[in-house]
Amino acid sequence: MAGWNEQTVELGDVKLALRRGGRGRPVLVLHHDIGTPEQLPFYDALADQFDVIVPNHPGYGSPERPQWMRHPRDLAALYQWLLADLGIERASLVGLGFGGWVAAEMAALAPRDFHRLVLVGAMGVKPPEGDIFDQAIVSYIDYAKAGFHDPVAFTRVYGDVSTDQLVAWDLCREMSFRIAWKPYMYSQTLPHLLGGVRAPALVVWGEHDAIVPKSAGVLYAGSLRDARFETVADAGHCVDMEQPEALARLVTPFIAQN
Repeated sequence: MAGWNEQTVELGDVKLALRRGGRGRPVLVLHHDIGTPEQLPFYDALADQFDVIVPNHPGYGSPERPQWMRHPRDLAALYQWLLADLGIERASLVGLGFGGWVAAEMAALAPRDFHRLVLVGAMGVKPPEGDIFDQAIVSYIDYAKAGFHDPVAFTRVYGDVSTDQLVAWDLCREMSFRIAWKPYMYSQTLPHLLGGVRAPALVVWGEHDAIVPKSAGVLYAGSLRDARFETVADAGHCVDMEQPEALARLVTPFIAQN
């Protein structure tokens, strides 16, 4: 198993916590709007072949947040800054859910800079059919559970949900409302910029995604100039947590290509 280390990188007034493990091609993994557990089998699978960097989105699970941040595009610019400070060029981006939106913004802002783009159940575009699930109408725990097709998978990842985890989800929700509320969880401009992205893209959707309709994935795949669309069986929105092996089998050879 790849060794992981924790770092804190200062980017102006932002102290960004991240975990890094593995060796090889650089891969930046951007997590869901419910935050991320410290360790996931999907991250380990990537780190077996690549140099994997998993930052914690500022304000997601932590009460410390940049007060100036108002849009996921701000996060995208911040992560470009992170890659520059780390001396990383031609990274691949793996965006999960809300992190997929940020990854898509990064690729649209710097269309020649990335090796591969992977979007898994990505928010960021308005679904042509259906709506992105509104987390404001359910409890924190019910929103997290809605990301899983199989309740057993949710329990495997989160176990008996602690009070600390509920507080973290509360902070995640507050940050999402701060930067992605109107319109909720999509950009009106991003679809018009995706056609400039030069990186080959892999768009992956859970077969039973109840958070972001599959039509959004089809729109992403159709808007990017070089993209293929895949679905993962027996998975909801959190494919990385529910079917990590299946997702790794799609993502790993895709990123490994020259």
